[in-house]
Amino acid sequence: MQKSDSIGLELAVHERLSAIGRADWDACAGQQNPFLSHDFLQALEESGSVRPETGWLPQHVTLRDATGRLLACAPLYLKGHSQGEYIFDHGWARAYERAGGQYYPKLLSAVPFTPVPGPRLLLHPEAPAGMRDALVRSLIRVAELRGSATLAVNFTNPDDQAALVAAGFLERQGHQYHFNNPGYTDFEDFLTALQSRKRKQIRKERRAVAEAGIRVQRLTGSALKPEHWDHFHRFYIDTYDRKWGSPYLTRGFFDLLQQRMADSVLLVMAFQGDLPIAGALNLIGTDTVFGRNWGCIEDFAFLHFELCYYQAIEFAIERRLARVEAGTQGEHKLQRGYLPVVTTSAHWFADQGFEDAVARFLEAERAEEAELRTALACHTPFRQTNGQEGPDFH
Repeated sequence: MQKSDSIGLELAVHERLSAIGRADWDACAGQQNPFLSHDFLQALEESGSVRPETGWLPQHVTLRDATGRLLACAPLYLKGHSQGEYIFDHGWARAYERAGGQYYPKLLSAVPFTPVPGPRLLLHPEAPAGMRDALVRSLIRVAELRGSATLAVNFTNPDDQAALVAAGFLERQGHQYHFNNPGYTDFEDFLTALQSRKRKQIRKERRAVAEAGIRVQRLTGSALKPEHWDHFHRFYIDTYDRKWGSPYLTRGFFDLLQQRMADSVLLVMAFQGDLPIAGALNLIGTDTVFGRNWGCIEDFAFLHFELCYYQAIEFAIERRLARVEAGTQGEHKLQRGYLPVVTTSAHWFADQGFEDAVARFLEAERAEEAELRTALACHTPFRQTNGQEGPDFH
């Protein structure tokens, strides 16, 4: 489908990312967040992890000028359910359908199965002023042409969120837990910033893993081998089956990740003797470690904390990276140095009456989120310095 935008841009919708040139897409996506790269999103599609049969039909939007130069784009999917999003709207869907509406298929701009904040309205560095707003209008236009009841943009950054809200989208807030690195010299330096009791607890947890005879190895770049992915995929499948149902990521996805993005991958593996028993997958951005998937074949005390939290912190400190984003949920992360930060999403509705009802719900939910963040601020693991608390929540 192709239409002409009101300011002379050509709008196109693509059912395959491969129809959009890698260099063109990446010029808009930038280098900071690996999940927005053409390589990552294409690996999801090429491996069959994202496909219509799993409820994810790509509808990627592009805006080009008269010369054909790509000035703006956005990842977009037509979805037949609300799985794999980490922004939960199942209650909205049930309410709308009870009222006689059709909630699905809906449109979603996001990185599939990935609750990582970042840009969603991707702009070429030389895009003229007003291009972000033009892209928002284009997304709404696609929703109208598709007859979608709703269009969501999940885990937005501040600039995109402001443009979406200005265009009439409703704002939803949540929170995640991130570790911030002010320049620690090593893991022990980080521990000295914590209250004594928290410091002792982390040392106890790490010691318990070592005393269980578990060896931990961090793998990235050329150190990654197919056998590592064989083991990790088995961990991923087993954990997903036990907790969440049908897993999305195919074994082929991890091969493509190694082939195309090995230097952006941090795979933390745990071994008992020569037997791999657990793994945690992270991606590496320009200044951030992004925690993604975890799996194990047997439960060991504190192993999840070691692989997913402490190893990521240690790696970030060694690489002088600014933060670790540990994903959604889990107040237990707070006691391990990960502080809550606000996340946002934006939601557009075709039905004004339904939008009004959701707006009332979101107003109450934002108040609850603010109260929760205030309560969490009373439980910072960081010690006071000069009469002040440790790192601020934001």
